[in-house]
Amino acid sequence: MTEKRKQVIKFIIIAVVAFVLGRLALRFGLNLLLGGTMFGGDFL
Repeated sequence: MTEKRKQVIKFIIIAVVAFVLGRLALRFGLNLLLGGTMFGGDFL
């Protein structure tokens, strides 16, 4: 595997993780504003 290919794979992995964390952060913020639960279930 060449250096360039390793860099591309690392970039793709980081981009996917950043996308997932960004979506979670957005949902967390909206849930705080709207008074919902984070994962859709009831805690009580």
